[in-house]
Amino acid sequence: MLDNIKGYKVILASASPRRRELLSGLDIDFTVKKLPDVDESFPQTLQGGDIPLYISKKKADAYRPMMNDDELVITADTIVWLEGVALGKPADPEEAFRMIRNMSGKSHSVFTGVTITTKREQLCFVAQSNVTFAHFTDDEIEYYITKYSPMDKAGAYGAQEWIGYIGMENIEGSYFNVMGLPVQRLYSELKKIVPF
Repeated sequence: MLDNIKGYKVILASASPRRRELLSGLDIDFTVKKLPDVDESFPQTLQGGDIPLYISKKKADAYRPMMNDDELVITADTIVWLEGVALGKPADPEEAFRMIRNMSGKSHSVFTGVTITTKREQLCFVAQSNVTFAHFTDDEIEYYITKYSPMDKAGAYGAQEWIGYIGMENIEGSYFNVMGLPVQRLYSELKKIVPF
């Protein structure tokens, strides 16, 4: 499958173990490279899905000067969007607690911006999934933060972890997008890449 990209060396420019696992599921040979430090700030005028799309392009632009002609680079960024506020990765356990408590019993959106870059072209897209959480007790939130790893996740939670098991009442859209990489859409976009 994806014969059109077989001439490329595919690079996942992400430190996320979840993105690595999800991309592996597409049966594509790829390597992981850590990006140079990228400033992930964004204009405060951006809303919803425009934020991770902007950041994923920024990550791609940081990698571009180092790209070889036969490389295809995938960059991505994910945010949780709750009541008009972007939630990224929490700075500390207290912020993680506040984020999850604020999402308790409510619906939020998860947006992932993805940029696919070669020397000749760049494709960008945003995926949206809407998630409804059950009500959490403070003890449940504390248990999750203590026992799991919310600090490296947008919105301080992983759908594939305990909090997702007990809390995700409903999801509209891609479950894999909530994990950080909308692989079905990525596969569709990769099919559009001009062969090397």
